[in-house]
Amino acid sequence: MEKKDRIDLFGGSSLLLISMVLGLNQVLVKLVNAGLQPVFSAGMRSLLACVAVLLYALWRKKHLSVRDGTLKPGLVVGVLFALEFMLLFIALDHTTVARVSIFFYTMPIWLSLGAHFFLPGDRITLPKAIGLVLATLGVIWAMADRGGGEGSIFGDMLSAIAAIFWAAIALTARASRLNRATPEMQMLYQLGVSAVILLPVSLMFGPLIRDLQPWHLVVFAVMVFGVTSAGFLVWFWILSIYPPSKMAAFSFLSPVFGVFFGWLILGENIGLTIIGALILVSIGIVLINRKPRFSA
Repeated sequence: MEKKDRIDLFGGSSLLLISMVLGLNQVLVKLVNAGLQPVFSAGMRSLLACVAVLLYALWRKKHLSVRDGTLKPGLVVGVLFALEFMLLFIALDHTTVARVSIFFYTMPIWLSLGAHFFLPGDRITLPKAIGLVLATLGVIWAMADRGGGEGSIFGDMLSAIAAIFWAAIALTARASRLNRATPEMQMLYQLGVSAVILLPVSLMFGPLIRDLQPWHLVVFAVMVFGVTSAGFLVWFWILSIYPPSKMAAFSFLSPVFGVFFGWLILGENIGLTIIGALILVSIGIVLINRKPRFSA
């Protein structure tokens, strides 16, 4: 498809669907955690998704190279990716999907702060500053309320730290030669390196198999091939068609869907604190991603 300068019906529908898939991902992880140890599950997900993306890239004859100056930053983002998802998967063992959806999707806060100091020309403007304050207040509100005993400060903190690693990946990709690599190559660095790290490390976190049932494997397959492989490839494809500044307006939907699916599928309690914190964080994300308009 040719490049577009605005989000049309197809683009909006696609972004809505991707936001739903990303919001559903935390529910899938929590369900699989009942059958597989979290770190082992994260490692196997990376390994299988890496194979799927590699086969796709070879089939479509995408440019794949480690000799174009991307190897070092590629290894760095791979390590960061491993840390991000190790913490995220463990967090979902200790707190609710709704709470993780709020803390994990604070990534734009950390990205905006990091970009202010490390990326020339990406300064914190007044709307961004207001967004940072609102999102931070939402995080503090959610952190202060333990959610009727369903959440834990340990799980909340792990998901917030995972968001910081996610932001670090984006900063590294922007500030290095990795931004010249194809989306498939960037994914292969993250998935391949994280698989090499997570699978051996998982041996330190207890038995690899929990109460594994056949349906766990079905959910795991959906998580690997439907979300991690196909979902992110579709996201990169849409990114190549529509302007990122327009797409950013949809970024607040993922935590909203995460909270919704946590309630719908897992029966999580969604009280005033979760709703209020979600609203503050969502408004903050929109303001942080808002591009200033300059008059001619």
